[in-house]
Amino acid sequence: MSGRKVAITSISFSKSVDLLAELASHGLEPYPNRSGQKLEGQNLISFLRDSGARAAIVGLEPIDLQTLEQCQELRFISKYGVGLDNLDQEALRQRGVGLGWTGGVNRRSVSELALGFALGHFRNIVPSIIKMRQGIWEKAGGQQLSDATVGIVGFGHIGTDLAALLRPFGCRILYSDILDKSAIAADLGASPASYEEILAKADVITFHVPSTPLTKGMFGRRELGLVKANALIINTARGDIVDFVPTATAVRDGRLGGFAADVFIDEPQDLHSWADVPQLYFTPHIGGNAQEAILAMGRSAISHVVAFFARS
Repeated sequence: MSGRKVAITSISFSKSVDLLAELASHGLEPYPNRSGQKLEGQNLISFLRDSGARAAIVGLEPIDLQTLEQCQELRFISKYGVGLDNLDQEALRQRGVGLGWTGGVNRRSVSELALGFALGHFRNIVPSIIKMRQGIWEKAGGQQLSDATVGIVGFGHIGTDLAALLRPFGCRILYSDILDKSAIAADLGASPASYEEILAKADVITFHVPSTPLTKGMFGRRELGLVKANALIINTARGDIVDFVPTATAVRDGRLGGFAADVFIDEPQDLHSWADVPQLYFTPHIGGNAQEAILAMGRSAISHVVAFFARS
């Protein structure tokens, strides 16, 4: 059965009894990452090489040319998740390693988190919880999200799903995207806007773009000078999209209404030094981690692996 072994680098997939059982039900042999630690560098190479697997299910672990050159038996990568920025696709082509991927399988999980950040901020939920735990009864109910203008930067699978969730609230929804999304936007009641217009007009600015040379650092010191002083910035995309320190500092200094982040350049991230700022909302990359999303992403990854072995 060793010829049908599948290396699983993702921690959450490796912890899922259901997904491991589904993989095995196809006559494949799971080789999961039991370390509980993100694999990268030499640890990742050693794991893949020691597995002897021809196929791997990969989450956020970086797969580059150096890794592929040292893992000669690896012939196929199946993406567990949606972003491809951790995979060097040119290196995959050079080495003749196939790639299986389905976009948008965790869209609802991520869009719900973004909506949760917005509702929590506008209705003052987190600060109220903190004060109640301190024995402070302070009735400050915030404002309704319904009256807000929401700017969605990146109108792909997740951005459009978020727009669908927001529509019943009656928000004004602005969106920007490098592609023509006018047809689906019209169905969702969203209006096109330039990025600069979103920065100037939106009460909530939420990012749903991949990490590319065009998007890295697209929100930083310059952009902070263009947004409303009470705006909420949400980043559930990639850690390098929003310049973290100046954005968090602006909230601490009262120059920005709030900052919610689920993704960071280095993960795990120690953020205890920001714990005294109630309008900073940080979560440990759980956007695509709802139970339903884990199963959906896992089953998608499994389907690509099964197809690979059926062809080979």
